[in-house]
Amino acid sequence: IESICFFDWNVTWYTAHPDLTQCFQHTVLVWFPCFYLWVCAPFYCLYLRFYDNGRISLSSLCCAKTQTDRNTLCPQILAVLVIHLERLRGFRSSIFLFLFWTLAVICSLVPLRANIQTIIDEVCAFPNPCPVEDASFLSKVLFWWYGRLVVKGYRSPLQAEDLWSLREEDTSEKIICDLEKEWAKQWAKIALNGTQALGYKLSEQTQLLRKLHKEQISGFCLLRTLAKNFGPYFLTGTLCLVIQDAFMFSIPQVLSLLLGFVRDEDAPLWKGYLFAFLMFLLSCLQSLFNHQYMYTCFSVGMRVKTAVMGLVYRKSLVINSAARRTCTVGEIVNLVSADTQKLMDFVVYFNAVWVAPIEIALCLFFLWQRLGPSALAGIATVILIFPLNGFIAKMRSKLQEVQMKYMDGRIKLMNEILSGIKILKFYAWENAFRERVLGYREKELNALKKSQILYSISIASFNSSTFLIAFAMFGVYVLIDEKHVLDAQKVFVSMALINILKAPLSQLPFAMSTTMQAVVSLKRLGKFLCQDELKLDSVERAPYHPDIDGVVIDNGTFSWSKDSTPCLRRINVKGQRGSLVAVVGHVGSGKSSLLSAMLGEMEKKSGHVTVSGSVAYVPQQAWIQNATLKDNILFGHERKDSWYQSVLEACALLPDLGILPARDATEIGEKGLNLSGGQKQRVSLARAVYRKADIYLLDDPLSAVDAHVGQHIFEKVIGPNGVLKNKTRILVTHGLSFLPQADLILVMEDGEITEMGSYAELLSRKNTFADFVKAFSVCERKESATHRDMGSASIQTMEAISDTEQEQDQEEVGRLTHADKAHTGRVKLEMYVEYFRTIGLAFIIPIIFLYAFQQAASLAYNYWLSLWADEPVVNGTQVDTDLKLGVFGALGFAQGIAIFGTTVAISLGGIIASRHLHLELLNNVLHSPMSFFESTPSGNLLNRFSKEIDAIDCMIPDGLKMMLGYVFKLLEVCIIVLMATPFAGVIILPLTLLYAFIQSFYVATSCQLRRLESVSRSPIYTHFNETVQGAGVIRAFGEQSRFILLANSRVDHNQTSYFPRFVATRWLAVNLEFLGNLLVLAAAILSVMGRATLSPGIVGLAVSHSLQVTGILSWIVRAWTDVENNIVSVERVKEYAETTKEAPWTIEDSPLPSDWPKSGSIGFQEYGLQYRRGLDWALKEISLSVNEREKVGIVGRTGAGKSSLALGIFRILEAAKGKIFIDGINIAEIGLHQLRSRITIIPQDPVLFSGSLRMNLDPFDGYTDEEVWRALELAHLKNFVSGLPDKLNHECSEGGENLSLGQRQLVCLARALLRKTKILVLDEATAAVDLETDNLIQSTIRTQFEDCTVLTIAHRLNTIMDYTRVIVMDRGHITEMDSPNNLISQRGQFYQMCREAGLV
Repeated sequence: IESICFFDWNVTWYTAHPDLTQCFQHTVLVWFPCFYLWVCAPFYCLYLRFYDNGRISLSSLCCAKTQTDRNTLCPQILAVLVIHLERLRGFRSSIFLFLFWTLAVICSLVPLRANIQTIIDEVCAFPNPCPVEDASFLSKVLFWWYGRLVVKGYRSPLQAEDLWSLREEDTSEKIICDLEKEWAKQWAKIALNGTQALGYKLSEQTQLLRKLHKEQISGFCLLRTLAKNFGPYFLTGTLCLVIQDAFMFSIPQVLSLLLGFVRDEDAPLWKGYLFAFLMFLLSCLQSLFNHQYMYTCFSVGMRVKTAVMGLVYRKSLVINSAARRTCTVGEIVNLVSADTQKLMDFVVYFNAVWVAPIEIALCLFFLWQRLGPSALAGIATVILIFPLNGFIAKMRSKLQEVQMKYMDGRIKLMNEILSGIKILKFYAWENAFRERVLGYREKELNALKKSQILYSISIASFNSSTFLIAFAMFGVYVLIDEKHVLDAQKVFVSMALINILKAPLSQLPFAMSTTMQAVVSLKRLGKFLCQDELKLDSVERAPYHPDIDGVVIDNGTFSWSKDSTPCLRRINVKGQRGSLVAVVGHVGSGKSSLLSAMLGEMEKKSGHVTVSGSVAYVPQQAWIQNATLKDNILFGHERKDSWYQSVLEACALLPDLGILPARDATEIGEKGLNLSGGQKQRVSLARAVYRKADIYLLDDPLSAVDAHVGQHIFEKVIGPNGVLKNKTRILVTHGLSFLPQADLILVMEDGEITEMGSYAELLSRKNTFADFVKAFSVCERKESATHRDMGSASIQTMEAISDTEQEQDQEEVGRLTHADKAHTGRVKLEMYVEYFRTIGLAFIIPIIFLYAFQQAASLAYNYWLSLWADEPVVNGTQVDTDLKLGVFGALGFAQGIAIFGTTVAISLGGIIASRHLHLELLNNVLHSPMSFFESTPSGNLLNRFSKEIDAIDCMIPDGLKMMLGYVFKLLEVCIIVLMATPFAGVIILPLTLLYAFIQSFYVATSCQLRRLESVSRSPIYTHFNETVQGAGVIRAFGEQSRFILLANSRVDHNQTSYFPRFVATRWLAVNLEFLGNLLVLAAAILSVMGRATLSPGIVGLAVSHSLQVTGILSWIVRAWTDVENNIVSVERVKEYAETTKEAPWTIEDSPLPSDWPKSGSIGFQEYGLQYRRGLDWALKEISLSVNEREKVGIVGRTGAGKSSLALGIFRILEAAKGKIFIDGINIAEIGLHQLRSRITIIPQDPVLFSGSLRMNLDPFDGYTDEEVWRALELAHLKNFVSGLPDKLNHECSEGGENLSLGQRQLVCLARALLRKTKILVLDEATAAVDLETDNLIQSTIRTQFEDCTVLTIAHRLNTIMDYTRVIVMDRGHITEMDSPNNLISQRGQFYQMCREAGLV
């Protein structure tokens, strides 16, 4: 160990960047010069003693130089002593010391180089460091450090590269590292409380109550964890808030002194100027402390968002399958989008919950000083307003829970629609699902509407609170004693205090509402974070050892959740090192569950599971990332060319690379959209093989590939001579031909292993397995047929590229999905026009009128007060106080009613707009062609439906309410100041211009930052989505840490644009409030100068109103920016209006008979098809006629164009040339739904949607229950469904995950049987079912579709040997077409295929 620490050849010699170890640098390089000095010094001193050259005088400079030497270490002291000794002995130069200093310099060069390298590395790691790190104190306080970015953003739209890198304390890694430890402690406590009580058996009710209590408490535990981590920094902000309050309350006291000065004609002028400047200074300090507080809050909010996202992501990687079924992908995405936002708002407004009551109490104390006991009337008013708003906040919280529930449902459904969009298009089900989405949306908007009306009552009561408190206090004050006189000092200092009171009063309901929402979100997050995790001890993982069995299960019983009945019982398995274990059994017998048990994905009830060595897993349904083909295979590992090539060759992927536009650099769409089923499965297999793991768990990887490809893969990969021959392989399969080569076969039935042994042993026992083999060996011989790899039922954007495109950059050619792009520049005016047009003029004109009326009433009652205050006092009283009070009251109440009217009108207008925009977005997305979904990541679309629609629902109307309210208020203030001192106009005009100038700088930057933030948010959701769906694969490969790093980098990338976005608001507010404070200064100084002509009442009115300007200005900009930032959401939602759309769904006047197609004949006339312009033809001049009731098989190798033919018939792709006729009608001339609803396809990937089983079969409710049961019976599902507790109402989980793949396939067959159209296209979809079920399906199709035209894209040749005709395709051409027997006798391509398949 010492040698490694002291000197390491790998660091020093065998490297491109040589260096010395830290230990060497801190020892040898430091000690060597010292050693030289100490060893040689005695000899040198001896030498000096014998040689004396006289004394050199010691100047003060020389003494100073030697005193201030850089270190007081012994060697340095020794060197100084030697220098003095030399001078005493008359030596001017010294070779001895020269050598010492030279050695010292040489030895310090290495650390110097290392330090320089460290600095360079830091600069490279953070190429654009955040300037706040190095900013001066003044720059930090005034946010000057931010100015450069604003100027840059004003000159040209900001790009992601212009943004600073995150400070270290804001990065995911730093935040989550600290937080995870703390949360683990809290989580352990919760778990402990839960388990302590489980020593004895609890009743179901008690267990349920415990579970609910655990969910309740988990939210508070999460809050405690966050508080421990971010509390100290948050408290520094709270201190700034307290100081800000102190300055705020001193301003009215100075105003009182100023008004006293105006009234006292003998007071010296300098006092007036002093008070004016004092007010200006206090206003500026209040502003600075306030913005430091806000900056701290937003910084903490940002860190909380990072922390919660990190926790949710990490949790989604470890929750068990039972928990995973209760939390859908949509709900998890909602946790990281909506709920984290609620927590960020909570951080910003939380302090108002306790500070506001203190501020209110202080205001009332100062009012008591002015008005005596009358101030109690103000307290009474406040006490009345509070419970009303508390009650409203509570009701709104409940409504918000309801709204969130429907929003969750809508997002979840949208996620499924986007996942299964191809099925929706094949079946023409878009309208049924559109209605389901709109049903959720309508309920969501109803909850929102009720919530907004309640909110309007709240806002009206708060905005009228200034008036109500003043009315109550002044009224009581003048009515209890006629000697009570309202002078300017009393009125306007009280009004200034009431205006201060207004801020906490208006913040309090918002803070309470935000807190309520945050509590709901904390509960939701806590509930998710407390979901049961996979138990690490369910599988004992041992290191690899050649003599130990790879997988051992000893008497195992497993279930999918704690409470469910076991689905695997009495399991005993020994997978010997290097053996091939095959698992066979019927659909639903528990084969896939067995592999899940080995992976630790199931709840182990009893027994013992040991896995020794690393594991690679190939799931039944391939999980493919939205990345390049190469990245999917390497899966985070380094590329080793020779091994990579041999993996591609073994997994039969080399021919596919020839077809892909950019070979292995081609981008694969989400969930492998642009690959065929077989290609996906082979990529999934290649990923596992590339791993070089010790144990391979293969869940039926050969079902989706052609027989000859399957044979190739078995020989080259899985079989006794394949690349995995020395590995332990557990293979679930339906293919009997591979079984003789297995070392051990497990036969499964109903979750138990009924038989076990080698192929020969099992046959000799003559049990179930022997009968099974006998029955199917005939089929299987026929069946090692070409069930050729389909060209894909997905639209392959993957055809070979034409010459013109070959020159393009490989990366560009391979690109498929388009990342979210940020628009640049200011939001276009037409977006506002579009939004207001949606609301309608009928709403907008009354809104403007109500605002004008509201502000006119406010101006009138304020002016009325100033006249009252200037009223002369006669005999110690004022006249007509009752009349004055009556007019004041009438004007105030009129304003309150107008406020309620405006807020309700804007809220309802906003709901009308958001309903319309959501409907338009939904229609645009559903009308888009398949190619659109391949090139648009679902994260982008989900982002539009969740975050952007949420912004349009709530943010835009709230921003508009605020902005219009403050704009009209500002007009009122300006009119009042000009009425008092017309000369102030000279100051107001330049201030307005300066204001507009700063504002324009800010808005350009802020909007672009908001766009960049929106754009960088989509990849987070896409990544979350992908991870949740592939969590099983990620865990099996042990890649959690890599995916966590990926998630971190995406969250950090998003935060780099969020951080400057909120600092921009602070920068702006500090600058603007300074302008506002200048207006206070101007009003005060002009009042001092004109005190001879001005009455105290008008001075009080002008100065107390000018004090509000700073707040008004910053609120206007904040509201304006909020509106402008959120109007970006309208822009992003409207984006998809411009994308290309499919042909119309229905054509009104089309001459289509109601019973079309009657006969089911199909004709192709010189039909040609291209996937994209510039790509090769997928089908070339196909001419063909299929007669009614004819059964036609379509065969061909991968990419031959078989599936393209099906896509053409359904018009998933439109013809590039030629026509298709069905019953003599050109299908291009009728609506898509008219076509698709009258022909049927059984697709290759069975897709189910969450909802009842009945909905999955018949979403339009067009069939009776009897018809549905009949279809289920024919699809061999009747027994299964009648055994379910809810029968037809059985809830399918997302993607139908609670049914096996084979059962899903049968549901798809039942759909086809229910529709019973004259034309059936089979993308032969029996790959995932066992042979017995396959035979049942084939016989059902033969009997039930006897009088229909059937086109089968055949992957197993034996299924089409009795068809009337077979079409052989190759590269988009029909090469052969005749009856199977004739084609065999012609000895062409079909004959070759049959020979390969052992059919001839």
